[in-house]
Amino acid sequence: MVSTKSSPIVSLQAPKDVSIEEIEAELRLLWTSVEEASASRAATFTLVVYEPDGTQQLLAALGFYTGPIDGIAGPRNESAITAAQKAYKMEVTGKSSPELLARLQTEYAKAKAEDQLTAENQTSSMQYSPDSQGAIADAIASANPCRIIALVPSLGQDEGVKAQVSAYCPVNKKSKDTLICCEYITLSGTSEALERIGGIINELTIVDLPTFLWWKATPRGDHPLFKRLTSYCDSTILDSSSFNDPESDLDCVGQIIQQDVPIADLNWRRLAPWQELSAEAFDPPERRSEIYEVDKVTIDYQKGNQTQALMFLGWLASRLNWNPVSYDQEGGDYDIRRVKFISDRDQQEIEAELAAIPTADNQEVPGDLISLRLSSTNLDADCCTVLCSSTTGCMRMEAGGGAQSCYIQQVAPLFDQKTEDLLGQQLQRWGREVLYEESMAVTRKILDLSQ
Repeated sequence: MVSTKSSPIVSLQAPKDVSIEEIEAELRLLWTSVEEASASRAATFTLVVYEPDGTQQLLAALGFYTGPIDGIAGPRNESAITAAQKAYKMEVTGKSSPELLARLQTEYAKAKAEDQLTAENQTSSMQYSPDSQGAIADAIASANPCRIIALVPSLGQDEGVKAQVSAYCPVNKKSKDTLICCEYITLSGTSEALERIGGIINELTIVDLPTFLWWKATPRGDHPLFKRLTSYCDSTILDSSSFNDPESDLDCVGQIIQQDVPIADLNWRRLAPWQELSAEAFDPPERRSEIYEVDKVTIDYQKGNQTQALMFLGWLASRLNWNPVSYDQEGGDYDIRRVKFISDRDQQEIEAELAAIPTADNQEVPGDLISLRLSSTNLDADCCTVLCSSTTGCMRMEAGGGAQSCYIQQVAPLFDQKTEDLLGQQLQRWGREVLYEESMAVTRKILDLSQ
């Protein structure tokens, strides 16, 4: 029994090592032996998670993490990372890093050599303190009894694939007598080994129910395992805020979409309030035609990842039928990027500027939009629109207003824009997202101009 104050969890089966051939039989045996008549088995969808660095598995083995190995980096995982960083006297960020991963691998190898890995996976005197928010998988399971298949690629010699099964049931807050359970299957091995059993992974998904792939690595259309998994998943979920090479990786996403793979980018969802307020600014009848006077676009974003800025610009251009004709990176303190478009409507030239703004605070999401300005060189046009995050203000945008009167609106922070919340929302839908695909087609045209 594992529990927290806010999200008690009933453990039907702690992680258990089994052979690949025994996975389904072990799960059937588990449910046959369950005496809880009110426990519901996975019956909504399968979530396949490709976890590239294995941090969570190492945290569990070293005693910092005590939840299901699901590959999902949520609040429970962050608390475990924080505990490990404190134990190893590293900078406490609550986020994984190459330095932390290297230290965990070293400590794991040391503990294994000294035979300190017990059945309970406790090798540290510092026990993991469960967070008060619960885990992402708990939240998913409480709404949908699902099956989560975590794929954890490892480095080193190919020794085949190791498998574990487990089952956890968060207690429903509305009814403590109801147990809605998630089944967890963890498969670890080298990328080559995981690719070899790609067909078996498909067989482990729940028949006749949706299958989602959450690919937490750089998407590559020519990656053998990626190609195999996307061929039978109903939707592939990415988060471009984590891209290491934003422009190159975003261009790869555009190529994958062209290959007829249904893609859902959690970072695209974060743009919704900016898109809605931009459209709302031109809803009044007297302003509707003024949108076509816009020929200057300025977008500020948090320095570190330009994917949101590029996707927003792609969305705007796709709605107004602007064709990109040039893309230049000027650099400088704000890493300025300039994009020129030609309007299909009247052959008007439009100029866009993207600026990376350094911020002092720790960014929850790298590259979040800070502010936006739509304006015109026609001073008689009533199209000037300024949007800004309520947490940063619009001083730079307002200062550029000149003689024009601008419509100014704040974009209120949405607390459901974190990865775990967006993932939960995305799992309620599947299939193609036409607006996203149309916007990404223009974004890719922009990126192609930089090559």
